[in-house]
Amino acid sequence: MARNKEHSMIAKKETKKAVKRDWQLYLMLLIPVAFVAVFSYAAYPGLRMAFMNYKPAKGYSGSEWVGLGMFQKIFSDSDFLRALRNSLCFNLLDLLVGFPVPIILALMLNELRLMRFKKVSQTILYLPHFLSWAIIGSVAYTMFRPSSGLVNMMLLKTGAIAEGIPFLTEKWHWAVSYLLIGVWQGMGWGTILYLAAITSINGELYEAAMIDGAGRWKRMWHITLPGIKGTIVTLLIMNLGRVMGSNLERLTALDNTQVRDFEYQLAVYIYEKGLGSGKFSQGTAVGLFQSLVGLILVLVADRVAKWLGEEGLL
Repeated sequence: MARNKEHSMIAKKETKKAVKRDWQLYLMLLIPVAFVAVFSYAAYPGLRMAFMNYKPAKGYSGSEWVGLGMFQKIFSDSDFLRALRNSLCFNLLDLLVGFPVPIILALMLNELRLMRFKKVSQTILYLPHFLSWAIIGSVAYTMFRPSSGLVNMMLLKTGAIAEGIPFLTEKWHWAVSYLLIGVWQGMGWGTILYLAAITSINGELYEAAMIDGAGRWKRMWHITLPGIKGTIVTLLIMNLGRVMGSNLERLTALDNTQVRDFEYQLAVYIYEKGLGSGKFSQGTAVGLFQSLVGLILVLVADRVAKWLGEEGLL
């Protein structure tokens, strides 16, 4: 007991000393913590709206409880089923196409020896992540116009195509363009994470491999990839949790009435059928459904990762 009290007093003194020394950092930390508390946890009581026929004029106390009736309504809605199908298809394709790209880029950048070229390449790759989808969408529509877009004009002049390609005005071409633009926008941020993980690998492993005659490809395959395997598993689990989600900003930036069949995803459904039509209970029910499915996917993926011998996420 005496030893425990002594340890407790020492810990308190260390904590006070750390707070006194770094109080500016703790003060700055309060800002993101407050954002998380307000936008993530303060909204939780509002989830009861999914089980009510909520009317803003009546409030929570005056609105009628409908139990699971709102979920029965959305599951029988053909528009919801269409949005769900599109969201699942495009998110799975996003995961399939976009997930390996940052890994490959990180491996390539790690092997570059010209530091100035490496820094320039990293800057060019990271820049799209910090651009808003409004900017990306306007630039994309300007560059990919069938007749006057820069890409089609170059292809026509070189004789690669006979007529302009409707990259963003025909649904199948739009689907491919939507996926590739998404990969281009997000690959820089993923590359940062993998490069940070690579820096934690012991450099002596590479030196020993070089002495043993291992080439660049073998060093990447037997040292770099196993060294970042934990990061890959963690990010894969997190991305699986987003399979049910969709990005309204991305969809509206690339919006077009001619591609409505593919562009209509859950984010658009929630905005139009929920917020736009004043049906807040319906929008909340769809959002809660997305979150629950995402949570289940994360838990299942984490369990599978642990079963395969990885650390997992939780």
